[in-house]
Amino acid sequence: MNNQTDVNFEHILDAVQSIKGHAHNTPVLTNSAADELTQAQLYFKCENLQRTGSFKFRGALHALRNLKRRTPEAHGVVTFSSGNHGQALAAAAKILGFRVTVVMPSDAPTFKIEATRAWGANVHLYDRKKEDRELLAQYYVDQQGMTLIPPFDSADVIAGQATVAVELFAEVGSLDVLFVPIGGGGLIGGISLAAHHLSPSCRVIGVEPVGSNDAQISLRTGILTRLDGSHTIADGARTLQLGKLNFELIQRHVDDIETVSDDELRQQMRFFVEQMKIWVEPTGCLAAAAAMRQRSDMHGKRVGVLLSGGNIDFPAAVAMTHS
Repeated sequence: MNNQTDVNFEHILDAVQSIKGHAHNTPVLTNSAADELTQAQLYFKCENLQRTGSFKFRGALHALRNLKRRTPEAHGVVTFSSGNHGQALAAAAKILGFRVTVVMPSDAPTFKIEATRAWGANVHLYDRKKEDRELLAQYYVDQQGMTLIPPFDSADVIAGQATVAVELFAEVGSLDVLFVPIGGGGLIGGISLAAHHLSPSCRVIGVEPVGSNDAQISLRTGILTRLDGSHTIADGARTLQLGKLNFELIQRHVDDIETVSDDELRQQMRFFVEQMKIWVEPTGCLAAAAAMRQRSDMHGKRVGVLLSGGNIDFPAAVAMTHS
């Protein structure tokens, strides 16, 4: 059994088996227009088509499976989430028979709140400007005996999320560059570790919004940095600070972190709708928006692009893609 504070490649391989049969092996799409624009070969790993609409289901399911193995008597879990991790944990909890409470900001997209409740979760709404979500979650741990399943700063969650990279490299082979979105850093932490083992020469590039670039500052200064606020349409990337475990992995295995603007995210959403006929939420477009900039260092390269989620309601999607 892996230690809960360790993240290693064996842990990721264990997660591959742990989620088998429940998580989708999502498709990898290519597009001639994207290749022509970049003069590269782009491979889009479509976690927008994952169960509950994002990669988060992988980490949530693996974390709950390991919790059940370690603590068979555990029956209730709690987390904090802007939406995707909350939905994922609620869905995984329903499969494995756990009660679940999700602490969500009151300004989270309404459809994400409703979707989380639809999976059977108790949703505790809070004011992100006045309340601390981690303290609220800790209340359920202390008063109701629930187990906290963090959205990103957890070895089990990181290992589960990293399974997306195992699938990608198994399907397309080695890559020259891999672009990955960053919120709290769990996804890129695990993926960069997997890439280090499966495609050692692959450069891993993280991408976050201009208005929420704590990871970029942290990597370039070597100091874990917390922002005072976050301003972006990418609600899944409004995290103010990386997890400590995630930051350690990023420092070891991530080559650089870039930022993109909200306008670039809107343009990328429109590209996916018009050219590839798929819906991708703003956070899910981060990696693609950076990869598809016209840049000479991409010419002739094999490039992986992680589309992390597709949870966006139709009116908002239409408004964004036509702005």
